Amino acid sequence: MHEPNIVGDWQEYDDEHPGLRVRVHDLKKDEPPRGRDDHAKDLVYFSFRVTVENRTGQSIAIQLEDGQLDVRIGSDGEGAFLDWRNSQFIEGFDVYPLRRATATIFAAGREDQLEIVDVQIQLRADEEWTRRCVWAGGIGVPQPSACGGKRPGAAKDSIAAQVSRFLEGETGTA
Repeated sequence: MHEPNIVGDWQEYDDEHPGLRVRVHDLKKDEPPRGRDDHAKDLVYFSFRVTVENRTGQSIAIQLEDGQLDVRIGSDGEGAFLDWRNSQFIEGFDVYPLRRATATIFAAGREDQLEIVDVQIQLRADEEWTRRCVWAGGIGVPQPSACGGKRPGAAKDSIAAQVSRFLEGETGTA
Protein backbone atom coordinates (compact mmCIF):
# COMPACT_ATOMS: atom_id res chain seq x y z
CA MET A 1 0.00 0.00 0.00
CA HIS A 2 1.29 3.45 -0.90
CA GLU A 3 0.92 5.73 2.12
CA PRO A 4 0.42 9.47 1.77
CA ASN A 5 3.05 11.80 3.11
CA ILE A 6 2.20 14.12 5.99
CA VAL A 7 2.59 17.83 5.19
CA GLY A 8 6.21 18.60 6.06
CA ASP A 9 7.60 15.17 5.05
CA TRP A 10 10.19 14.71 2.30
CA GLN A 11 9.35 12.31 -0.55
CA GLU A 12 12.37 10.61 -2.14
CA TYR A 13 12.30 9.64 -5.83
CA ASP A 14 15.09 7.05 -5.54
CA ASP A 15 13.66 4.56 -8.05
CA GLU A 16 13.16 6.97 -10.94
CA HIS A 17 15.40 9.97 -10.09
CA PRO A 18 17.96 9.04 -7.41
CA GLY A 19 18.88 12.05 -5.30
CA LEU A 20 15.72 14.04 -6.09
CA ARG A 21 13.28 14.75 -3.29
CA VAL A 22 10.28 17.00 -2.76
CA ARG A 23 8.07 18.13 0.09
CA VAL A 24 4.92 20.12 0.73
CA HIS A 25 5.23 22.36 3.79
CA ASP A 26 4.20 25.64 5.45
CA LEU A 27 0.46 25.00 5.03
CA LYS A 28 -1.32 27.99 6.62
CA LYS A 29 -4.07 30.58 6.22
CA ASP A 30 -2.58 33.35 4.12
CA GLU A 31 -3.77 36.28 2.02
CA PRO A 32 -2.45 36.46 -1.57
CA PRO A 33 0.12 39.19 -2.30
CA ARG A 34 -1.62 40.59 -5.41
CA GLY A 35 -5.14 40.69 -4.01
CA ARG A 36 -8.02 38.24 -3.93
CA ASP A 37 -9.44 36.71 -7.10
CA ASP A 38 -13.13 37.50 -7.74
CA HIS A 39 -13.86 33.75 -7.98
CA ALA A 40 -12.69 33.30 -4.38
CA LYS A 41 -15.35 35.56 -2.90
CA ASP A 42 -16.46 34.29 0.53
CA LEU A 43 -13.64 31.70 0.59
CA VAL A 44 -10.68 31.55 2.98
CA TYR A 45 -7.26 31.73 1.35
CA PHE A 46 -4.41 29.46 2.35
CA SER A 47 -0.94 28.83 1.02
CA PHE A 48 1.65 26.09 1.02
CA ARG A 49 5.14 25.68 -0.34
CA VAL A 50 6.56 22.94 -2.53
CA THR A 51 10.34 22.51 -2.25
CA VAL A 52 12.37 20.38 -4.65
CA GLU A 53 15.89 19.40 -3.57
CA ASN A 54 18.64 18.02 -5.79
CA ARG A 55 21.06 15.80 -3.86
CA THR A 56 22.82 14.47 -6.97
CA GLY A 57 26.08 15.53 -8.63
CA GLN A 58 24.45 17.09 -11.70
CA SER A 59 21.74 19.66 -12.41
CA ILE A 60 18.12 18.58 -12.93
CA ALA A 61 15.63 20.62 -14.96
CA ILE A 62 12.48 20.94 -12.83
CA GLN A 63 9.01 21.96 -13.88
CA LEU A 64 6.04 22.37 -11.55
CA GLU A 65 3.15 24.25 -13.15
CA ASP A 66 -0.59 24.54 -12.72
CA GLY A 67 -1.57 21.22 -14.30
CA GLN A 68 0.85 19.23 -12.18
CA LEU A 69 -0.80 19.65 -8.81
CA ASP A 70 -4.24 19.11 -7.38
CA VAL A 71 -5.55 20.34 -4.04
CA ARG A 72 -8.53 18.67 -2.35
CA ILE A 73 -10.22 19.85 0.84
CA GLY A 74 -12.80 18.55 3.29
CA SER A 75 -13.93 15.03 4.04
CA ASP A 76 -15.49 14.68 0.55
CA GLY A 77 -12.28 15.76 -1.22
CA GLU A 78 -13.72 18.75 -3.03
CA GLY A 79 -11.36 20.69 -5.29
CA ALA A 80 -9.94 23.86 -3.78
CA PHE A 81 -9.84 27.07 -5.80
CA LEU A 82 -6.24 27.48 -7.00
CA ASP A 83 -5.18 31.07 -7.53
CA TRP A 84 -2.76 30.81 -10.45
CA ARG A 85 -2.26 34.58 -10.63
CA ASN A 86 -0.82 34.77 -7.11
CA SER A 87 1.03 31.45 -7.09
CA GLN A 88 4.70 31.18 -7.96
CA PHE A 89 5.56 27.99 -9.86
CA ILE A 90 8.83 26.35 -10.90
CA GLU A 91 8.92 26.62 -14.68
CA GLY A 92 11.87 24.95 -16.39
CA PHE A 93 14.38 25.77 -13.66
CA ASP A 94 17.75 23.97 -13.48
CA VAL A 95 18.28 22.90 -9.87
CA TYR A 96 22.02 22.50 -9.40
CA PRO A 97 23.60 19.90 -7.09
CA LEU A 98 22.89 20.42 -3.41
CA ARG A 99 20.40 23.21 -4.17
CA ARG A 100 16.66 23.71 -3.80
CA ALA A 101 13.84 25.43 -5.68
CA THR A 102 10.58 26.40 -3.97
CA ALA A 103 7.13 27.20 -5.34
CA THR A 104 4.51 29.05 -3.28
CA ILE A 105 0.92 28.11 -4.07
CA PHE A 106 -2.18 30.07 -3.05
CA ALA A 107 -5.57 28.36 -2.86
CA ALA A 108 -8.95 29.02 -1.24
CA GLY A 109 -11.84 27.02 0.14
CA ARG A 110 -14.68 27.08 2.62
CA GLU A 111 -13.34 27.53 6.13
CA ASP A 112 -15.20 24.49 7.50
CA GLN A 113 -13.34 22.25 5.01
CA LEU A 114 -9.78 23.42 5.68
CA GLU A 115 -9.11 20.97 8.50
CA ILE A 116 -8.47 18.38 5.79
CA VAL A 117 -6.17 19.39 2.92
CA ASP A 118 -4.64 16.90 0.48
CA VAL A 119 -2.06 18.02 -2.09
CA GLN A 120 -1.10 15.76 -5.00
CA ILE A 121 1.97 16.61 -7.08
CA GLN A 122 3.54 15.15 -10.20
CA LEU A 123 6.86 16.82 -11.04
CA ARG A 124 8.59 16.88 -14.36
CA ALA A 125 12.32 16.27 -13.97
CA ASP A 126 14.61 16.32 -17.02
CA GLU A 127 11.58 15.99 -19.33
CA GLU A 128 10.36 12.85 -17.51
CA TRP A 129 7.29 12.63 -15.28
CA THR A 130 7.75 11.49 -11.70
CA ARG A 131 5.11 9.38 -10.00
CA ARG A 132 2.26 11.26 -8.33
CA CYS A 133 2.61 11.70 -4.59
CA VAL A 134 0.11 12.96 -2.02
CA TRP A 135 0.61 14.97 1.16
CA ALA A 136 -2.13 15.04 3.82
CA GLY A 137 -2.55 17.81 6.35
CA GLY A 138 -4.88 20.58 7.37
CA ILE A 139 -5.12 24.17 8.48
CA GLY A 140 -4.74 24.23 12.25
CA VAL A 141 -3.08 20.79 12.29
CA PRO A 142 0.56 21.19 13.48
CA GLN A 143 3.22 20.01 11.04
CA PRO A 144 5.77 17.36 12.09
CA SER A 145 8.64 19.86 12.19
CA ALA A 146 6.72 22.08 14.61
CA CYS A 147 5.95 19.39 17.19
CA GLY A 148 8.38 16.50 16.78
CA GLY A 149 6.09 14.32 14.69
CA LYS A 150 3.13 14.39 17.09
CA ARG A 151 -0.01 16.32 16.24
CA PRO A 152 -1.55 17.49 19.52
CA GLY A 153 -4.99 19.01 19.20
CA ALA A 154 -5.73 17.43 15.81
CA ALA A 155 -9.28 16.24 15.40
CA LYS A 156 -9.56 12.50 15.97
CA ASP A 157 -11.37 11.93 12.67
CA SER A 158 -9.30 14.21 10.41
CA ILE A 159 -7.37 12.61 7.56
CA ALA A 160 -4.09 13.86 9.01
CA ALA A 161 -4.91 12.25 12.37
CA GLN A 162 -5.90 8.98 10.70
CA VAL A 163 -2.69 8.89 8.65
CA SER A 164 -0.66 9.72 11.74
CA ARG A 165 -2.26 6.87 13.74
CA PHE A 166 -1.70 4.47 10.84
CA LEU A 167 1.98 5.40 10.46
CA GLU A 168 2.58 5.22 14.21
CA GLY A 169 1.00 1.74 14.25
CA GLU A 170 3.23 0.60 11.36
CA THR A 171 6.43 1.80 12.99
CA GLY A 172 5.44 0.86 16.53
CA THR A 173 6.10 4.36 17.90
CA ALA A 174 2.67 4.90 19.44
